[in-house]
Amino acid sequence: MKKELINLVDISKAFDGETVLDELNLNIHENEFLTLLGPSGCGKTTTLRILGGFATPDKGRVIFDGKDITNLPPNKRQLNTVFQKYALFPHMNVYDNIAFGLKIKKEPKDIIEQKVQRMLKLVNLEEYAKRNVTELSGGQQQRIAIARALVNEPMVLLLDEPLGALDLKLRKEMQHELKKIQQEVGITFIYVTHDQTEAMTLGTRIVVMKDGIVQQIDTPQNLYNHPANLFVASFIGSPQMNFLDAVCEVNGNQASLKIGEYSISISEEKSKALIDGGYAGKTVVMGIRPEDIYDSDEMLEKFSSSTIESTINISELLGAEVYLYFDIQGTSMTARVAPTTKAKNGSKV
Repeated sequence: MKKELINLVDISKAFDGETVLDELNLNIHENEFLTLLGPSGCGKTTTLRILGGFATPDKGRVIFDGKDITNLPPNKRQLNTVFQKYALFPHMNVYDNIAFGLKIKKEPKDIIEQKVQRMLKLVNLEEYAKRNVTELSGGQQQRIAIARALVNEPMVLLLDEPLGALDLKLRKEMQHELKKIQQEVGITFIYVTHDQTEAMTLGTRIVVMKDGIVQQIDTPQNLYNHPANLFVASFIGSPQMNFLDAVCEVNGNQASLKIGEYSISISEEKSKALIDGGYAGKTVVMGIRPEDIYDSDEMLEKFSSSTIESTINISELLGAEVYLYFDIQGTSMTARVAPTTKAKNGSKV
């Protein structure tokens, strides 16, 4: 286990009487890529601002490397922030933008030269040193903002939705760039986003937030496969998880889920969890990922004792995959299948 670098202890914050963070507790490890994920207004940007020193909590403490930095100003912290609006200086070229913080610190010219050239190489912009920043693309400007933050050699880099202004293709490219840069410099990245695909792509751990409260902290894989509650289950994954109300029926050590006229068998592990939890005879919620719904004859034969049949309302081709929309017991469902599917509007699934 890596060393804990930052501890947020009982952090609460309210604006105009409305609670934005409610006794948030969070431990952040050295050299990890942590993403803060959640819908707008969930408190993720406020958390980042408190970490960076741009906001002060109403209650609680920020501990950095064993020291309380709750009331320390931003320029005294070993953290640098990259904002969505990169805040580059338009009257300066690329080199001077990156060198700005070092010049403020009155670093020797030869040291500034060495550090700036290293950053230019890191973000693959060595040939752009003398170019004015206003002449560059959004992706290039974003890399300059990262280089300007990293050149000061912070222990932590805070990123507040830095890819939000980029188009989808460039956004994907920059996600890979960010991951590579973080691995090369080996410092802690804390990244705010409302895009769950982006969070899953970048984060070694993800903090899912809602209404100022942490819902779950885990690896992307565990969040996807073992969501802690219905909110996390519905928020992680694209398209979203399908949910069906079902009655838990128990026969000995085996549980099954009754949905209308259908009975669905489930694994021993899930059976044990339902039986041990006292759910026999009770209504539960079954979550089904769109990619776990099949339309092939082979799968129908394999699971013939535990299937639900429905009629496809809409078949939607999206390049490398097809979305099928249908209803089960009055509930709208989505399946994600291969483009080789024979399923079409009106056919059975």
